[in-house]
Order: sequence, then structure tokens, then C-alpha cells
Amino acid sequence: MILYEYPFNESIRTMLRLEHLLDRLGQLLPREAAVDHHFALVTLFEILDVSARADLKSELLKELERHRSQLAAYRGNPNVSQQALDEITARLDHAFDGLSHQFGKAAQLLTGNEWLMSVRSRISIPGGTCEFDLPAYYAWQQRSGERRRTDLEGWISTLEPLAASLQVLLQLLRDAGVSHKVVTTNGQYQQSLPPGRAYQLLRLRIDPSSGLIPEITGHRLMVSVRMMRCEPDGRLRPVQDDESFELTFCG
Repeated sequence: MILYEYPFNESIRTMLRLEHLLDRLGQLLPREAAVDHHFALVTLFEILDVSARADLKSELLKELERHRSQLAAYRGNPNVSQQALDEITARLDHAFDGLSHQFGKAAQLLTGNEWLMSVRSRISIPGGTCEFDLPAYYAWQQRSGERRRTDLEGWISTLEPLAASLQVLLQLLRDAGVSHKVVTTNGQYQQSLPPGRAYQLLRLRIDPSSGLIPEITGHRLMVSVRMMRCEPDGRLRPVQDDESFELTFCG
């Protein structure tokens, strides 16, 4: 099954983007080629751009504290596994302590690295990191994969509090959802959301053999899914068939 996720607010949208970038960074880091480590740096700078929001850190800390308070109410409840509760509470505490003790904005420590910032200023320019533009960067690319990886690991380690916070918050959000099967009518599906219930994330699973691509729109009152198919010319065209898929609302 292919999983699609659709955020209902800007905060979750930012968190999903950062999770996506951190996952890509984790895949590029173990590789040996200089070009892979080049795109690891590109990804690192994208993370800096996305995490530059002044209120991101405070939003994450607020969410971590909210979950800690909610889980504290389950302490001593015989219907709740105290071991599982201890584990998730420890992860929340670790994430909160790490993020709250980090100076400035999330991932701000890297902006003080003059060499990194010189690369960052040129890396978005087409061909801007050629050896005649950035000889120091070119020299870094000639190092062994192990040496480059050591440098990258040092820079990436400053993102650990941010990554830990995102991981635990998104896991709690996804675990809170309940899945159900739905069917489109003439290729479209709409569902009204219950008033007074604030959902933050929609998750949609669809069989890849169908060859369909869901086009999702939604807000706090309504969700709409239109099924599309990619034609040989590359255009997406709506389909009229009735298709089943799985929906999960997480709040």
C-alpha cells in the first residue's frame, strides 16, 4: 500500500517537511560518493531554511509539554500499560530537555559555521559550487568518504534535539488515528468532519496496483479526495471509477 499524508495546519505541514528532509539526510549520509555528500549538504541547508521559523521551537516545546500532561493523567490506570507509558514519557522528557536546552532557534548552531555558510550562499546558484567558485569546498569533496562523513555527522548531531522532538510528536499523532475503508463515487470522495473535533493529519493508503494518485484537499470542516491517473503524456486526468482506499484521521 502507498501511504499519503495531508496536514490540516501549518504546524504539522512544517513538521512533515522536516521529517522528510531528515529521512533523506539519513539515507545520503552512509554513502561514499562526493556527490551524495553534496546533496546531504543541500538537504542540511533545506532543513535550516524550514526550521528558521521563529515560533517553531516554542510550538514543539508546547506540544511536548501538552502530551506530557495528558499522559500523566494515565498514571496508575489499570487499563494502561505502565511500561509503555514509562517509555513514551521518557522519550517526551528526553526530547523536551534536549530542545529546551538548545540555544536559539532549532538548528541555529550551524549558522555560526563560516565555512558552511559560505557553501550555503553558493549552493542554490546553478553550478555555483564549481572549484573556481569555492576551492575550499572542492578540496573538501576530494577527501575520503569517511572523513566527509565524520564532518557531516558532527553537523547533523546539532539537529538531534529537533529530530527527537519531531519523531515522538508525529508518532503520537499517527498512533491516535483510527483507520476505516471508504469508496469513491465516480472517482471522488467527500466527508464532513465532526464539529468541535480538531484533526491535524489525514493519512490515506491506496493499492499501488490501481495506478491512481489521490488529489487531497481539506480543512477543519470537510475533506475531499479526487482520484487521478497519470497519462502517457505526463498529465494527470480524473478517473470516473469507484475505488476503495483507507482513510485515517489523526487529531
